[in-house]
Amino acid sequence: EVQLVESGGGLVQAGGSLRLSCAASGFTFDDYAIGWFRQAPGKQRERVSCISNSYDSTYYTGSVKGRFTISVDNAKNTVYLQMNILKPEDTATYYCAARWSSWCPLDDYGLDYWGKGTLVTVSS
Repeated sequence: EVQLVESGGGLVQAGGSLRLSCAASGFTFDDYAIGWFRQAPGKQRERVSCISNSYDSTYYTGSVKGRFTISVDNAKNTVYLQMNILKPEDTATYYCAARWSSWCPLDDYGLDYWGKGTLVTVSS
């Protein structure tokens, strides 16, 4: 069974850090681009970051550049999103998604797999 499972969300104060994980089963990341998306209550889903092994590319949306870092551990088939200097506006449910043989950034449609999300809450 193909699955993407996010973890690492939680409640943190502004200025704090969290590391999100996206673990894959049933397929390997080698030929996929993996993206992180987020959706805050009442807002549209937005792309946050992306990493593509196939095309050796990464992407960060402007509001997280310099604060978030995406990385991949191919041995663990897991992608991480290190989030530092968190702000209340980062509060959202974060999802990871995968698309075969793609470069970054990823659009939030036409993706092959989605996780169910992990909630990040940043208090002021």
